[in-house]
Amino acid sequence: MKKLALIAMAVLLLASCATPRLYYWGSNSSLNDDTSAYEEILYNNYDKQTPESLCALVCLYEDMVSHPGGTRNVVPPGIYAEYGYLLLQPATADAFLNHATAKQRKLFKSSDFGTFFPEHGVEMLQKEIELYPESEKFIKPLLERIKGKKS
Repeated sequence: MKKLALIAMAVLLLASCATPRLYYWGSNSSLNDDTSAYEEILYNNYDKQTPESLCALVCLYEDMVSHPGGTRNVVPPGIYAEYGYLLLQPATADAFLNHATAKQRKLFKSSDFGTFFPEHGVEMLQKEIELYPESEKFIKPLLERIKGKKS
């Protein structure tokens, strides 16, 4: 009986060690460790930015906002803002237009990336404010500058 109680306690202790992820950070990394795809792709893009790494980052963000997961089942804080800001950069649409694979292009409902990306970027910034109202202090001035440039 003592052995059974000891085994049960050990199983409970080990079972409680696995922490559930609050958010979905992309599929598993190609690295064989605890790194998420978000960490790997973001690092690769900032380490040696290439048009291909930028396309991979755009697709990762689109996956994260399209398929939120984790225990909260919402997009992680700051992801809408990061993604929106990235889409607003003119170089992003150019890189995607010229270097994205056919599979990557299928993720988006438009092939006119020069128009679609800025509009989608503004939408992502607005969603960041909706989901995380505390971000409005930082994002609202950015949105006002964008609207000022369009006028």
